[in-house]
Amino acid sequence: MTPAVVAVVGAPNMGKTTLFNALTGQSAKVGNYPGVTVERREGRLRQTERAVSILDVPGTYSLSARSSEEMIALEASVGLRGQPAPDLVLVVADASRPAPTLYLGLQLREMGMRCVIALNFADEAATRPPDTRQIAADLGVSVVLVSARLGKGIDALRDELLHVLDQPAPEPLVVALPDVAKMAESSVMAAIPNEWRGSEARDRALARWALLSLDDEDEIEGVPDGLRRAVDAAREAADTDLDQAIIQARWALLDDKGMHWSPPPPSRSLTERVDRVLLHPVAGLAVFCLIMGTMFQSLFSWSDPAIGLIEELVGSLGAAAAGALPPGVLTDLVVEGIIGGVGNVVVFLPQIILLFVFIGFLEASGYMARAAWLMDRLMRAVGLHGRAFVPMLSGFACAVPAIMATRTMERRRDRLLTMMVVPLMTCSARLPVYTLIIAALFPPDTIAGVVPVQGGLMLAMYLFSVLMALVSAAVLGRTVLQGPKVPLVMELPPYRMPRAADLAQLVGRRTKAFLSEAGTVILAFTVLMWGLLSFPALDEPPGGLDELPAAEASAFRARALEHSAAGRIGKAIEPTIAPLGFDWKIGVGLIGAFAAREVFVSTMGLVYGIGEEVDEETPALRDRIEAETHADGRPVYTPLTGLSLMVFFALAAQCMSTLAVVKRETNGYRWPAFLFAYMTALAWVASLVVYQGGRLLGFG
Repeated sequence: MTPAVVAVVGAPNMGKTTLFNALTGQSAKVGNYPGVTVERREGRLRQTERAVSILDVPGTYSLSARSSEEMIALEASVGLRGQPAPDLVLVVADASRPAPTLYLGLQLREMGMRCVIALNFADEAATRPPDTRQIAADLGVSVVLVSARLGKGIDALRDELLHVLDQPAPEPLVVALPDVAKMAESSVMAAIPNEWRGSEARDRALARWALLSLDDEDEIEGVPDGLRRAVDAAREAADTDLDQAIIQARWALLDDKGMHWSPPPPSRSLTERVDRVLLHPVAGLAVFCLIMGTMFQSLFSWSDPAIGLIEELVGSLGAAAAGALPPGVLTDLVVEGIIGGVGNVVVFLPQIILLFVFIGFLEASGYMARAAWLMDRLMRAVGLHGRAFVPMLSGFACAVPAIMATRTMERRRDRLLTMMVVPLMTCSARLPVYTLIIAALFPPDTIAGVVPVQGGLMLAMYLFSVLMALVSAAVLGRTVLQGPKVPLVMELPPYRMPRAADLAQLVGRRTKAFLSEAGTVILAFTVLMWGLLSFPALDEPPGGLDELPAAEASAFRARALEHSAAGRIGKAIEPTIAPLGFDWKIGVGLIGAFAAREVFVSTMGLVYGIGEEVDEETPALRDRIEAETHADGRPVYTPLTGLSLMVFFALAAQCMSTLAVVKRETNGYRWPAFLFAYMTALAWVASLVVYQGGRLLGFG
């Protein structure tokens, strides 16, 4: 028996996915919609014998679609262009403000869709509960109060879904339009393609969708030319703004009926009082900088004990493996390539977990939307759409999902421009590199007894990445990606205390992804780099290295490293990177980092560990880097060299996964090739300016 399909729809920040998880439990399956890269999550309604499939539709404020995710939401909600129509639509809205959050539900009722409304956050509306009976009577639907994050009302909602699935579809809701809009609607209805048609109410609603969505700048594919011509003709014939006429008619109905749906709000809510500070152009920016500074300092002060513990565990594991296995190439591979290489990356897991916790908390609490609003003026000044701020801030965790988040932006130009600058944001993969360099070369002191050097430098690197992203956006937006500025329209959700279970699930998922990469991509490239650093090998002197004095043994290992394939490659590229303050060993690390930035750390661990005896007293990688010297005794790594190296990593496109997702999102090689070329050139020039400029000023 074919299961009934329930599509879960709602605006962003309505708790739609939390409700989806509560209804399906652990049965969700994740894939993509056919033919597109938009994620599709589907699960089975639990605790019922009836087969009911729950589909989590991408979040959207309305059915007026311009972006790819909004178009998918339209197609999945009403059945269009090959997507089957769901048997029931579950509309998720906010119990504390039902009228403003039911615009999408109103559109679905215009189409005559069978709907159930879940008023979420019922716990927050306890002092001002909505009148569910009045809402149900006005919209002709069933209404259930729920609190998805607390699990309240889920059983009642499940029962109502099963009940409504057995009921006939209700009569469509009629929203009266001005006469001029009615005439335009009628003319466009005649051009609706036959394969889209259904009831008269559906055709009328699709005509309104076409009038609101189709224009010269939309990027919606698969729309017949006849329908586009009909929309253009209707707009030319009208003597008024049709978009405004249709939208105002809907809001007039919601405003009129919404007056009776819930008690009036207090004169000044807590959210409004907090927003007076957080949205203030000066105080809000100061709070934002304070939050960011606290976050980055905590990445050092809170995680350092855990990092030290993992370093000891990795060292002990390597020593145990070296003692248990017989001497030979296989032992070297296990100890140096696998345990040492991957271990040098895994030691930074505590910092990455902390970063995920901070970002997840900011997203779930509602502060991220405020930060986007606060930065909108700056974003528009450099040619970026205000919505680009959320993908850019998400880029602090990982550029791959951040690039995928640009799908919510309406115009292709805005999506491309955001994709071109998101990889400049300091992602979690850069964090191990920064931490290694800062911990090795910069003391844990304070400036003027107030600003911690290490945390301040980490914050400076993050701010530097933001600044370079904005500068790059300003240049690209005025050259290769020119386009008009579009104002930001977004709804600020109320502040909420994030649910610990949801935050733990988010952090767990991202941590699992990092460890999965460490166990696959990083492991594979670390083993590859071990092979390149180990072969071809020099013949050891008779009696082995143990019979040689320490200085001669160290000199032999250095010659063997230069003789290896990786050493020869590093020597070959050294003239290119020497002006940046890098030697050939750093060059070897940079080559490995093009697979994934974290591989730089594991590669440097191999560079400074190949051929060394491993025991529990073996110094950590950051200690080896600090102690590394040239033949004349000068330190290889100075603070200026470290700063130059961090600047290079901040700007270079050293992530194959990022380039791959840009290729997928743009359907070609042109934009990932451009991204790689401009970021690599920018990194080289900026690093050159830092190093050579520092030397001219007497540093280094």
